[in-house]
Amino acid sequence: QLKLYYQPITDAEHTNILGYEALMRWHHPVKGLIMPNDFIPIAEETGLIHMLGAYALYEACREAVSWAGEQTISVNLSPMDFHNPELPVLIGAELARHGLAARDLVVEMTEGILLDGDPNTQATLQRVHALGIRLAMDDFGTGYSSLAYLRRLPISELKLDKSFIDDLERDASSRALSKAILTICESLDLRVVAEGIEGEQQCEILRRQGYHAGQGYLFSRPLTPDAFADWLRAHEVGQGGVAPACAAGPDPEDGG
Repeated sequence: QLKLYYQPITDAEHTNILGYEALMRWHHPVKGLIMPNDFIPIAEETGLIHMLGAYALYEACREAVSWAGEQTISVNLSPMDFHNPELPVLIGAELARHGLAARDLVVEMTEGILLDGDPNTQATLQRVHALGIRLAMDDFGTGYSSLAYLRRLPISELKLDKSFIDDLERDASSRALSKAILTICESLDLRVVAEGIEGEQQCEILRRQGYHAGQGYLFSRPLTPDAFADWLRAHEVGQGGVAPACAAGPDPEDGG
């Protein structure tokens, strides 16, 4: 019943596909589609989150083999996954099983990890980073964000939350914040991905500010593996770039 959908990450010029994020969906036989915000907290409370994380790593790496190229695959893990000191071994084993290199994988985590008091968390983060895997902070700016943490966590990428993007066209404060965050991150040598881009004008503002990577419905909604493979073939470099529109049409399985 669990499936991974995939959403591309592109450069700000709509020309290069930089990677793609694996997003989990639960197709319940009675309740229908259940989104991560509804079932991930329950999985964390019941201790099942480690099984979901292992499944996401396995399935994403398996699918990534068929899309081999310069793109990276991003997989979301819960802060609780980092309580497991064997997580680096699990990740290394999945990469080896599918013939992928550490540089092919980005592990995304939420800001909850910033307040995680488990003694294993920091050590596990460092060991995952030591494998050569990029670590990304997802939904940055919505929870416990503190730029001070970025100096001591082995983070190489921030994903600017959609809430900053939504008001770019109407709110000068949102534009000032997005520009300030980019400037600080560039000084720390962090890549910033703008999430939730839905309009061309939003994308143009981000381009002018200097953003080099974006993700959102403007480029594509989350797609099933087969649909994503078709999308990838249709939007490879040299075939006109990434069309600034949802190639898959309306998506009843709304997600991000």
